[in-house]
Amino acid sequence: MYWVNFLHIYQPLSQSNEILKRVVNESYRPLFKGFLTIPGIKINLNINAGLTENLWKKGYEDVIKMIKTLAKDGKLEFTESSRYHAFLPLLPKEEIVRQIKGNYRINKRYFGKLYKPKCFFPPEMAYSKKISKLVSQLGYSFIIIDEVCFNAGENSPLTDRLYFEEENKNLKIIFRERRLSNCLMSAIIRTKKEFQEVLKEDLKQEKYICTGIDGETFGHHRPGLEKTLLKILSLKKPKQIFISELPKYFPKEEKISPVSATWASSREDIEKRVQFYSWKDPKNKVHKLQWGFTRYILKLAKKRKISLKLKEKIDQALASDYFFWASGEPWWSLEMIEKGAWALFEVSKLLSKNKAEFEKGKNYYLRILATAFQWQRAGKIEEKTRKYKEAVRIPFKERSFEISKEGKKIYEDVISLIKKKMVLSARKKNYERAILWRDAIWKLETKNDIYDLLHIVDLLRIEIPEKFKKLDPKLNELMAEYRKIKSGQPELRKI
Repeated sequence: MYWVNFLHIYQPLSQSNEILKRVVNESYRPLFKGFLTIPGIKINLNINAGLTENLWKKGYEDVIKMIKTLAKDGKLEFTESSRYHAFLPLLPKEEIVRQIKGNYRINKRYFGKLYKPKCFFPPEMAYSKKISKLVSQLGYSFIIIDEVCFNAGENSPLTDRLYFEEENKNLKIIFRERRLSNCLMSAIIRTKKEFQEVLKEDLKQEKYICTGIDGETFGHHRPGLEKTLLKILSLKKPKQIFISELPKYFPKEEKISPVSATWASSREDIEKRVQFYSWKDPKNKVHKLQWGFTRYILKLAKKRKISLKLKEKIDQALASDYFFWASGEPWWSLEMIEKGAWALFEVSKLLSKNKAEFEKGKNYYLRILATAFQWQRAGKIEEKTRKYKEAVRIPFKERSFEISKEGKKIYEDVISLIKKKMVLSARKKNYERAILWRDAIWKLETKNDIYDLLHIVDLLRIEIPEKFKKLDPKLNELMAEYRKIKSGQPELRKI
């Protein structure tokens, strides 16, 4: 088995100096310093050029230098993206191309000849056929997207081959596997042994697995998890490889037609055709105003002959964060909404040639703020958050114990298996795993299980397959709706 380990690091240009400092000290420095000490590792890294520039300007040159050393030593391979982390499927072609070319140009400036990406990472793994077509035209050989794009999440792609679209035969599609990615980023896996236990029989097979995780998860969002990752990376199996090496090991290819989605999309989102709703919800008035303002800016810019510096300001104003934090389901930040609206207003002032154009930009800015504050005051955000949590929270106890005698029996069997695993882990002095099983029982019994249940079930299924044979079909039936609405990201974002 081969492991494609993909890490994405990014912080918005408008990020506060204090938070950036924390991210650097808690995540970037310990991670890259640790990578340098491990022989034979291979990291597939995406670093948006906006972050590269910001790290250098804010005095974190050592991070850039460590990344360069890793690339020079053959331990790191770069991937391409957009310069300021824009949500690409919703932007016009010329804007997408400019951001991609800008990302290459700036990263090339800092990393030199070591920067030679062959794979493209669309921010948020936001895929559409428009994106893959442009990426192919720009000469990239691979694109990494989430497995939910494969047959809308109905089943998983085979990982003994590479895929391509009929229209873009030269662009190979790499699918991020959700289960292992989520187990790692949720801290379900805490030791080398647990990592290998999750993979178990897969380790012996001629296949690959691709994990895709935000680098800030390790150390910043989850303190101590960076140490876990470094330990896992020291393993000799599975063999770590770069994305560009995949054709050498897996020459077989298959034609497919992926669906548009992101790594946060669920099957239900795709069925409802709102797979981009965290960035453009048709029912969200703030989103409507944000995208209306965006279209107005891009329309004005098209009419004008503008400088490269002003183009960069436009690109900066289109960072995906500003839209993401206006979703309200449950992600919400008045500060980020205002920063985004102000960035667009600043651009509109520079583009305006008369009072009417200036007033239109100002009006957009004020309406975005007024709507956001009105939602906050009226409790709309609290209500949206509550409904969202109710929608994604399907307590296992309600879906089993409380619906029928058979459901009650399934629930009791699962609890019994978890208790046995907890006792066995404690006897072996694997106290972290014992705590994991203990916490799982508490979450199930108190109906606080949102995402964790699926991981616990997966671990039980892998660790005790014989005992799970009879239980598995019934459990899958109970969990069908949960799997349908489950996002590819197991936790809420933090600024």
